[in-house]
Amino acid sequence: MIKQIKWLKWIYLLLAILGAVFPVLANIEFAKIYGPSFDVQLFIELANNNPASQSLSRDLFIGSTAVFIWIISEAKRLDMKNLWIVILTTFTIAFAFSAPLFLYLRELRIEEMNRD
Repeated sequence: MIKQIKWLKWIYLLLAILGAVFPVLANIEFAKIYGPSFDVQLFIELANNNPASQSLSRDLFIGSTAVFIWIISEAKRLDMKNLWIVILTTFTIAFAFSAPLFLYLRELRIEEMNRD
């Protein structure tokens, strides 16, 4: 079981890296096409431009809200430090980065608790 947990944390870290890179690349492409300033209103408008994008946007919003609430609750339950990093990166990088980052940090915390 210990080996499985160690692999799990590295999978979470890999997903966090991918969750940072791919959204940032898409945001750079958005800025290239629509101008150097990041127009949040236009971004949201485009994210709701058709039924397919509406479905994905709403799915992400509802799912990420539920997971975000769990992240805060779980961090308190495990007495995790530096939760502010996860919260900040949710809004400054991407939820696709911060959720796997939290899971990575959670695994580190569980390992730490098991050593004590």
